[in-house]
Amino acid sequence: MSRSALVGNVTAMLEDAGFMVSDRCAIRPKSFDIAARCGEDLILVKILANIDAFNQATGQEMRRLGTYLNATPLVIGLRSRDEDLKPDVVYFRHGVPVFSPDTAYNLFIEEVPPLIYAAPGGLYVNIDGDLLADEREDRDWSLGQLASELGVSRRTVSKYEDGMNASVEVAMSLEEMFDAPLTSPVDVLEGADDVHESETTPDDPEADPDDEQVVAVLTRAGYSVHPTARSPFTAVSEDEDDSEIVLTGHSKFTKAAEKRARIMSSIGQVTRTRSVYVVDRAKQESVDGTALVERDELAKFRNADDLRDVIRERSEHEEAA
Repeated sequence: MSRSALVGNVTAMLEDAGFMVSDRCAIRPKSFDIAARCGEDLILVKILANIDAFNQATGQEMRRLGTYLNATPLVIGLRSRDEDLKPDVVYFRHGVPVFSPDTAYNLFIEEVPPLIYAAPGGLYVNIDGDLLADEREDRDWSLGQLASELGVSRRTVSKYEDGMNASVEVAMSLEEMFDAPLTSPVDVLEGADDVHESETTPDDPEADPDDEQVVAVLTRAGYSVHPTARSPFTAVSEDEDDSEIVLTGHSKFTKAAEKRARIMSSIGQVTRTRSVYVVDRAKQESVDGTALVERDELAKFRNADDLRDVIRERSEHEEAA
């Protein structure tokens, strides 16, 4: 299956699941292919035939965007090296959950979350430690007795009851032993923090030298500006007064810039953010809801209120039209 067909299939699947899906980010560089929202669940999805193409720089960018946009970064792929991704198993690459289209279908369409995740050493599941302790105590078994039945140490059983995850084989043995479900699903939409050691948000990349003046003006106007390196926009800017997020682009106003502005608008509709594109000269006020602001005009703004009003006025004017 071609990557383009795979992107189309994943997009259709998410739409069937009730997600609002952005246009494909069909322009380079790009850290994610689509943004999608269902209710309060917002995901940024990278779609690959071979997940080995997902590198650290892209993973770091997706994690940063997840933090700034309150979204979950995900990778949906078919295989790693010459091996297909196993169904209903969550993998991790550079801190980002990865799974197959079949797993995505079960999660989003069937609403059956995966139970298994891959980590160094094999496949693991979440054990409900409190439930395990209750089942053991109901049988009046000691930690040592259960350890003997499982063929592990007493300390290992104690760790299971304290929340340590177990191999698939141990989990199956426990559920057969007590004839009760003792596992809990991987909460992918919460970043799978229960099974993956949380990592701090990677530092922002340095702003491109061509963007430094724009970053300086936005910062002076009261925005926190987070430059990007692999996104359709050059920065994610947050208005510190009202926490409004603005996707920010900057370049000469070319056909490529117009295409980026349209993609930013589509992403903004899904992420519930506004977007602004700073250009040298503009013959129009907006592109599909992305406000256009000339560099000289931007330099005149002294506070976020003035810039916010212009962005809203120009984007809402086009929406009304």
